[in-house]
Amino acid sequence: MKTKMIGAFSLIVIFITAVSFKFFQTPKPWPAPDKYVKMPNPVKADASSINAGKAIWAKQCQSCHGKSGKGDGTKAAQLKTHPGDFTEASFQSEPDGAHFYRIVEGRDDMPSFKKKLPDEEDIWNVINYVRTFKK
Repeated sequence: MKTKMIGAFSLIVIFITAVSFKFFQTPKPWPAPDKYVKMPNPVKADASSINAGKAIWAKQCQSCHGKSGKGDGTKAAQLKTHPGDFTEASFQSEPDGAHFYRIVEGRDDMPSFKKKLPDEEDIWNVINYVRTFKK
């Protein structure tokens, strides 16, 4: 009986360690080229843009990034890397152009949206919507 308890406890510890490693690992840096960092958002962040971005978010982004951008979407657990928490100050302080670059180019689990969102205004609308995420 004692051996079974120790075995069960060991399995629980291993599981918790594995889950913690997956979700608490430090993401590798993803710098944007200077050209994008300096790129201004040409779309005014008004209600129309934010609503358009919200609709695109629900269809294209929410499954991984979650409804409110915390990286807790229904597909997040299946990813190799955590999709990030867009409510964090570190994310919100990055320039719009850097976010534009990441959406267009993609990396690892994050797909490129060059073909899925060929109208650049749609990408800028998503960025304007993401700017509404707060802790």
